[in-house]
Amino acid sequence: MALTLFRRVLQSLFVILAMTVIVFAGINLIGNPVDILINPDANAMERARAMAVLGLDKPLVVQYWHFLTGVLQGDLGVSFVYHQPALELIMQRLPATIELAVLALLLAVVIGIPLGLYAGLNEGTWLSRTIMAGSILGFSLPTFWVGLILIMVFSVQLGWLPTNGRGETVEVFGIGWSFLTMDGLKHMLLPAINLSLFKISLVLRLTRAGVQEVLPQDYIKFARAKGLTSGRIIRVHVLKNIMIPVVTVIGLEFGSLIAFSVVTESIYAWPGMGKLIIDSINVLDRPVIVAYLVLMVIIFILLNLIIDVCYTLLDPRVRIDSKG
Repeated sequence: MALTLFRRVLQSLFVILAMTVIVFAGINLIGNPVDILINPDANAMERARAMAVLGLDKPLVVQYWHFLTGVLQGDLGVSFVYHQPALELIMQRLPATIELAVLALLLAVVIGIPLGLYAGLNEGTWLSRTIMAGSILGFSLPTFWVGLILIMVFSVQLGWLPTNGRGETVEVFGIGWSFLTMDGLKHMLLPAINLSLFKISLVLRLTRAGVQEVLPQDYIKFARAKGLTSGRIIRVHVLKNIMIPVVTVIGLEFGSLIAFSVVTESIYAWPGMGKLIIDSINVLDRPVIVAYLVLMVIIFILLNLIIDVCYTLLDPRVRIDSKG
């Protein structure tokens, strides 16, 4: 176990290092932040001064080396626009994105697994066909269009829910959380629903496929022959055996909810990391972009490790230390 974790850490460090190289090279090809950040009428001397202040007058290799040495000290650079440490700026926005992603994932699990289970156990019924047709809509409808429709219906026409912002928050350990207040929950509901539609369809169809694969197995027939109730068979034998692929997808999709909630956060003016990264890309705020991507890689690595641990809890035959 310890040796495997050590190997994982080394692999993770290599992935992070490779990602920073790619990001630095890619951002350098996109353009010069000075062209956006200073007055277009500035002369050559003013441009050179701005380049020197931002550290962009040095070769890319030197800039990258300074970044790596800063990372070892916990410094991912200072934002060109906000004049704050990039990591601090991201961490200020992280709670808003985390709570939105958690609520969206919770909706996907609470809605997707029961519907997928029903569709798999009752294949061919009109309700099962309706559920599967609805899941196709969840895959097909564009996120930005669904977001606008939700605003038009529930905010403009019915006036039930607010259209933007986080609403009232409560500070816990110095961090403001929206889900602890009723007003905050109202503000979270529409963006969370919009963010969860694709995930609900994904979990639903994966659960249904797992149920259809498990039901014909011999151990299910044997359990029925023993006289076990349908409820016990579903809880103990069916659900437990279909949860490994479901857990894999849920874990990875949680990472994608955090990393790729850009459209939803933009539509609902949700002050999370997605909106921050879009604003940073528009002005080529390199330190924020790099810090954001490094953080996303770390989150995905941690999620993969947690998924592997969950495997052993769901199926003792799966061993982290196996040399496959």
